[in-house]
Amino acid sequence: MNIVVLAGGNSTERDVSISSGEGVCSALRQKNHKAVLVDVYFGKESFGEELFPEVYDVKAEADSMREMSKLVEETGKTRKEFFGPNVLSICKAADIVFLALHGANGEDGKVQSVFELMGIPYTGTGPLSSGMAMDKGITKMVFEAKGVPTPKGVTLAKGKSETALSAYDMNYPVIVKPCCGGSSVGVCIANDDAEYADALKEAFSYEDEIVVEQFVKGREFSVAVVEGKAYPIIEIAPLQGFYDYKNKYNAGSTIETCPAKITPEQTSQMQAYAELGYKVLNLQAYARLDFIMDENGAMYCLEANTLPGMTPTSLIPQEAKVLGIDYPELCEKLIEVSLKKYQ
Repeated sequence: MNIVVLAGGNSTERDVSISSGEGVCSALRQKNHKAVLVDVYFGKESFGEELFPEVYDVKAEADSMREMSKLVEETGKTRKEFFGPNVLSICKAADIVFLALHGANGEDGKVQSVFELMGIPYTGTGPLSSGMAMDKGITKMVFEAKGVPTPKGVTLAKGKSETALSAYDMNYPVIVKPCCGGSSVGVCIANDDAEYADALKEAFSYEDEIVVEQFVKGREFSVAVVEGKAYPIIEIAPLQGFYDYKNKYNAGSTIETCPAKITPEQTSQMQAYAELGYKVLNLQAYARLDFIMDENGAMYCLEANTLPGMTPTSLIPQEAKVLGIDYPELCEKLIEVSLKKYQ
């Protein structure tokens, strides 16, 4: 197949996206697909005779994209368009676009909406469910309405909402996070008034809407759901603190165990909640749902990720490996299940 792996963008998760895209593109090349890596934000001013060449240096392209990252902020000051030069025409020429985007403008349904209107097949779920899952406040409301356990929380609007925890019958510690951020960017734990004030300032520096939720002390887990069925559960144990941006992307900062060492009953229950969360958000193809379990065994679904990290060592590839699915096979499988949207 001729495949565009779309990565980069202008979100705070650009670097993570490039790493996912590089991994996916290399894996698809190993499976003899003519995959090319394209930066959604900077595009391509020119390209060779073939859009999808037989011989292609994935690493060189990824390194070039990383070099361009330093120009994102400056470019954004003078350019209104999100899509870089020739991006849409290149994507339209592909059999499918593998979305390796993370964060704003990539994971929130905007790119998916454009592709729907242009008839461009892409991996992952559709525009509406992408937007719902991206907004942690909306996700929480849907989970509460549909019986997916989730920590108590509230959405606050900058300059418009009462911020005192007493107004929401909550107490310290609390988690404060941007509504639509990803990779735990801007997420803080607050244990007192001073930390809470700092956390609000930090989260509001990213977005005008944030979520404040009751902190649940416990073990952290993640569950991939592919075509509505849960994969083996992975436990993430940070050596320090919680599973924030630093612990997610610094090698050796977490211990990841798959399958997670919990009881068969707990495994079945968490997988059932993951499948229910996937269903009530009307997700398609694949997603990853994150959980925390307290010392009494109570489980809480924290969020759903519609375009989760896809480097070879990311969580979903580790879960797939337990099922005997290697990384290149997984990349192909995610394309296969995504194409079913168009049948």
